[in-house]
Amino acid sequence: MNTNHGCKNNEIFDTLNDFFSKKINKAHIRLICLLITALCKAKTVCYSVLAHCFDSLAKSDSCLRRIQRFFAEFDLDHDLIARFLYTLLPGNGKKVLVIDRTNWKFGSADINIFMLAVAHEGVAYPLMFTMLPKRGNSNTLERIALLQRYVNLFGAESIDCLLADREFVGDKWIGWLNENHIRYHIRIKENFWVDNPRKGDRAKAHWLFQGLKVGQTMCLPGIHYIKGQACYLSAGRVKGSDGAPELQVIVSFNRHDEAVETYRRRWEIETMFRALKSAGFNIEDTHLTDLDRIGKLLLLVMIAFVWCYDVGEYVHRNIREIKVKKHGRKAKSIFRYGLDIVTEFLRDRNDYGIPIPAFLSIANPLAVRC
Repeated sequence: MNTNHGCKNNEIFDTLNDFFSKKINKAHIRLICLLITALCKAKTVCYSVLAHCFDSLAKSDSCLRRIQRFFAEFDLDHDLIARFLYTLLPGNGKKVLVIDRTNWKFGSADINIFMLAVAHEGVAYPLMFTMLPKRGNSNTLERIALLQRYVNLFGAESIDCLLADREFVGDKWIGWLNENHIRYHIRIKENFWVDNPRKGDRAKAHWLFQGLKVGQTMCLPGIHYIKGQACYLSAGRVKGSDGAPELQVIVSFNRHDEAVETYRRRWEIETMFRALKSAGFNIEDTHLTDLDRIGKLLLLVMIAFVWCYDVGEYVHRNIREIKVKKHGRKAKSIFRYGLDIVTEFLRDRNDYGIPIPAFLSIANPLAVRC
């Protein structure tokens, strides 16, 4: 057990306390610090492993009981964490939002997380989520509720556009986005019927774009209707994950000439999910089945993820670039780069001489200078 819990832990506490002090008492802020640092060292959410990684003089059994009580009894405000994470986002411009689900099973229990994140240069920053008490996709009310939470906290004017895959399509959902003038680029299924009000005819979506070759895109002129809702249509043919040609048909509120290019950024949330899972914190290691407790655990993992990513991005841009291998790809992701740097810092190494706790500051972390 690491017993060096002095100056370093106090720096992290002071940084988080600046934001949370009016909402969370100091004892719980200190425990949140211990949990976030333990997550970075352990790279797993397993309680027993986290307890052994606590920067505390207490025995691991005592640390384990503290962890169990925290997740069982403490009410961690989801919106408070969302506001905190929002302050750590790089840049002050409008945000490209992405929604998607990730799910797994533990025994007979289905763990199903519906996430809203902010796209950023190859990865998405997790911001808020809903634990779905069921298998399968979200429904219209759940989608509206999640996006309305974002609007209530940060305003519709902060949204550039919303990206979503084929499972997030429905007439009432698209209608709500239209009514609230929220820009979107959402992929639809190729067999959806498309109504053309100018010609008074209808056709399957894939018929309208059947001449496209791989690498080509096309925008249909004027407004069309999908499931009775007005939208613009565009499409591109790309190589799928298996290498076979794949048609991506996208509905948009406007700017459909940008749709295909912008929609590619939807993949950034998949990169984030990998970091939360096998490439980082292994959230699937949890044996929890209580959705409320899983939600609290995920909130802390999200803070740890943003911390590590911001550290990695700063070092990559300003101090030492990640090595590029012969095949042209980076030796490691920016997130993993940052996670390794944070872990070394927590083990009393700081090879880059930067104030690593400051990247959890409510000031823009990327403005930190050595």
